[in-house]
Amino acid sequence: MRRLALGIVLAAVLAACGEKQPPAPPKTPAADLAAGKAFAERDCKGCHGLDGKGIAPAIPHLAAQNERYLLAALQEYRLRKRMHAALREIAAHMSEADARNLAAYYASLPPVPPAAVAGRLVSPYERGKELAAACSKCHGDDGNSKAPGIPSLAGQQPHYLVLAIQEYLNKERKAAPMHALLPGLRKRDIESLTLYFASQTPAQHARAPFGDPAAGEPLSGVCGGCHGAQGVSLDASTPSLASQDARYLVGAIKAYRTTRQRESMRVYVSGLSEREIENIAAYYSVQKSQAAEKGQTLVQDLTDKCERCHGAGAADNPAMIVPKIGAQDRDYLVMALRAYRDDRRDNSAMHRMSLPYSDAVIESLAAVYAARPAK
Repeated sequence: MRRLALGIVLAAVLAACGEKQPPAPPKTPAADLAAGKAFAERDCKGCHGLDGKGIAPAIPHLAAQNERYLLAALQEYRLRKRMHAALREIAAHMSEADARNLAAYYASLPPVPPAAVAGRLVSPYERGKELAAACSKCHGDDGNSKAPGIPSLAGQQPHYLVLAIQEYLNKERKAAPMHALLPGLRKRDIESLTLYFASQTPAQHARAPFGDPAAGEPLSGVCGGCHGAQGVSLDASTPSLASQDARYLVGAIKAYRTTRQRESMRVYVSGLSEREIENIAAYYSVQKSQAAEKGQTLVQDLTDKCERCHGAGAADNPAMIVPKIGAQDRDYLVMALRAYRDDRRDNSAMHRMSLPYSDAVIESLAAVYAARPAK
């Protein structure tokens, strides 16, 4: 009986082997580099050159780029997921063979040499430290103010500081004499300055000569929804209140009743008595705060993150379709990172990576990669 069963199984296997198997999927034809070069000569060299080097700032280098990435980029232009009108038009009229040949041609070219860098690369933190010297008379050498009524800037959230500076420039806040220096700062300078202050450690304050911190603690419950537990904000656009000068906090709270334009703040503070305002300020002034950023190592930390996907050999990983960014045009990298940050280019991972960062940080990161050899 066992032999009979075995014979039936063997017969079934042999019968299955004899059945006609489905044909294997056709292999993708090999790319034709000569055809790719001819296409580049006709439609691409005006911007990217036959050697794959962008002819002007903000035009990407294509030489030695990841072939699969180039094909994916052309597909995104064809599907109108990327913005460039001319490339959308070109991609829309390309055949699959054209795209394959063109991508293979540019990928086969030798890489563009990295950009020459005059002197050392200056990080936004270092630039901010230089600019902060002009602020030290009022706000302290490291942003820890020692003058009553003058706010400490150490450890403050950077986006909030940028917003506050803009409000001073727009005359939405009462300006002090030192704020006359602000109009001379470029946007990148302001971002660098705020990054420096955000990276400093806030000093502990002694108890204020007014108010009762214990009485202020329960009153701070509503504030904590935005400003964080004990006044340590985790939102880059919302200020930390912990370790802040108490007299400054009193003045700021009262200003939201009149001149400062925050409706949610005005509704809440309008119902507070003078004593309650002093208690809240006294409470927050003695809370321990922390640096909001690590500007000293921020660019290096971001570079380390980028290397996980864009480092040596990453382009050869079949599970990833990523561009090589070493020796890429700096202005193009800036433009691409801004587009991801501002949600004008579709890539959820890159959007999350770029979202928190200012132009000053993006430009420094782009300069680092433009000066690196292609990998």
